[in-house]
Amino acid sequence: MMSNQRTTYVFLFFFVLITLQLTAQTFDISADLRSRFEYRHGYSNLFLDDADPAAFVKQRTRLNMGYEADKLQLFIAVQDVSTWGDTRQLLDVDGNDSFSLFQAWAQLQINENWSTKLGRQVISYDDQRIFGGVDWAMQGRFHDAAILKYKKDNFMFDLGGAFSQEQEAIEGNAYTIQGFFSYKTMQYAYLKKSWENTSASLLFLNAGFQDFTGDANNIADGVSYRQTLGSYFEFPIEKFNFVGSAYYQFGKANATTDLAGYQVSLEGTYATDKVTYGLGIELLSGTDQEGASKNKSFFPLYGTNHKFNGFMDYFYVGNHANNVGLNDVYAKAVITTGEKSNLLIKGHYFSANADLTDDAAKYLGTEIDVVYTQKLMPFVKLNIGYSQMFASESMSIVKGGRPNDNTNNWGWVQLTINPTLFKTNLNKNE
Repeated sequence: MMSNQRTTYVFLFFFVLITLQLTAQTFDISADLRSRFEYRHGYSNLFLDDADPAAFVKQRTRLNMGYEADKLQLFIAVQDVSTWGDTRQLLDVDGNDSFSLFQAWAQLQINENWSTKLGRQVISYDDQRIFGGVDWAMQGRFHDAAILKYKKDNFMFDLGGAFSQEQEAIEGNAYTIQGFFSYKTMQYAYLKKSWENTSASLLFLNAGFQDFTGDANNIADGVSYRQTLGSYFEFPIEKFNFVGSAYYQFGKANATTDLAGYQVSLEGTYATDKVTYGLGIELLSGTDQEGASKNKSFFPLYGTNHKFNGFMDYFYVGNHANNVGLNDVYAKAVITTGEKSNLLIKGHYFSANADLTDDAAKYLGTEIDVVYTQKLMPFVKLNIGYSQMFASESMSIVKGGRPNDNTNNWGWVQLTINPTLFKTNLNKNE
């Protein structure tokens, strides 16, 4: 029944949008079909002695529909995210509940400088460290939010907010959805100023999380607020480019624990005709494993965390919250291997930012990432990746005592197809 309703909604979206395009300025439909094979042998966590490696193919099938008029933009994206074989053949329903509405928003242009964007949407800024679309994850990340936007010349200002509930109710507004820092309420302000090739931004984020008390931990009891304040900049000098960020996190880690954490990063790159070289460092504060009275663990919240701190996702990708933090020193090279291809080689040196138990060494391990990218045709791209983690004894402590004497590696192949299926502009001759 639910699957039939969703199918009806999709056809209704098509009907409405196709009807609108008769008088619309532009209307387009695009597809995003992505299939990724992964071999996991120590991905995200140290490999157990008696475990078997995992191998699977995951696929995203996304349909995007956009409409734009003089003072109105509409965008709707529906998707199915599934693993090959997760639904029995000849099943007449969506047995894995994989179909969802990814985005559905409207942007209204109030005047030349002011607009408002309402609905389910991706929120992404700067290098996506705090707010990002998480496009690597097949499902992506969205927010049900409203944003007031101002833009004039080289200055922009966004003021956004959200209030989350599981369903409409007669009484009460407890929000029981937990995990991955799912907020009950959220407000933020973002400012950015650009000068030629240089830019700087300022972000303030206030996120509120539902607290619970009682023997069964099921009685809503207030909201804990976590604030994040910081800045990002980009500064090029001829063939050099420098980017960096600094954020401070404060407020409450939970109902009873104060929070004080920081993040600082700096990266420099140098580009030649065939190779771009880069060096960088990122520090994310952590909490000592023994004797800590305050939570000092910074967490990047709603960013595209897979992009940072190694592609094997040992840190901050659904893990490493309220932990010893991380110092990440890295070097990389992007090598042009052909007219439409390149090779990324990146190495990370990881260490704990805070003290580990029993005065263990802070060095956690070294990770090597290699990714080859080939553009096969205008709308088809192939990526092939391999990563290996050389973990230390201290990594075992951080990962709950798992062994560190096994090979920890990960390989993947991804094919992305994203053509524009239909586009029209009936006003193009006016």
